[in-house]
Amino acid sequence: MKVSAAQMSSTADPVLNLQDIEKNVRNAADSGARLVVFPEASMCPFGTDLASVAEPLDGPFATALRELAAQHRVTVIAGMFTPADAGRVHNTLLITGAGVDASYNKIHLYDAFGSRESDTVAPGQDLVTFEIERMTIGVATCYDLRFADQFRALGRADVDLVVVPASWGEGPGKAAQWQLLVQARALDSQAWILACDQAWNPPSGSDPLGIGNSMLVDPFGCVRAQLGHQPALLSGEVDPSLARQARARIPLGEHAASF
Repeated sequence: MKVSAAQMSSTADPVLNLQDIEKNVRNAADSGARLVVFPEASMCPFGTDLASVAEPLDGPFATALRELAAQHRVTVIAGMFTPADAGRVHNTLLITGAGVDASYNKIHLYDAFGSRESDTVAPGQDLVTFEIERMTIGVATCYDLRFADQFRALGRADVDLVVVPASWGEGPGKAAQWQLLVQARALDSQAWILACDQAWNPPSGSDPLGIGNSMLVDPFGCVRAQLGHQPALLSGEVDPSLARQARARIPLGEHAASF
């Protein structure tokens, strides 16, 4: 299956971001992609008043994404913010199109490197998987990459691909950590990883924005395609049989020890 990752820079205006999303969905669909992925916080970047921008999953932003997916006959995954309790929001991935309508709320919140995502964002609790074209796909978001157990659990669910939208902030060593973690989580899950980051933006205080470097990594940890820092569209082919090969050759589930 052909997949695409649209490395974009979201603005504080969701309407402008939808225009960028529409262009990328159209271009990806025209190239034959069946799955089109956008970064975390595609709706608006961190550093904005998330509570004032957040919308429910039947609001205008999500509705527009559903319409784009239906129009172009693709599945779209994009980061948005939805209302939560106590004035906070959920950091949500909407998954829509090709008979799928699901969402994932980011489990691990970015309280690191001086940021405090949990001040404004409430955590999710549940792993999410779905199927398109006989392929099982899991999702995770940005800081989730640092938690191998989440990806091992997705591997035990026999996912072929894990999609990881991100807003990975700039900082000393952060690009190297991004590269290492994406490849390591492919090995942990024994699945393809499609990691879609926001394009590079100058650091703004402790708010995570983006460094680019979106990539497609196979179940053996090999990078199959990678972007630079600027807005661009990454495309590649995902062969689900490679995940089955990885699990047959390296049966981690049989070898894992309990401590």
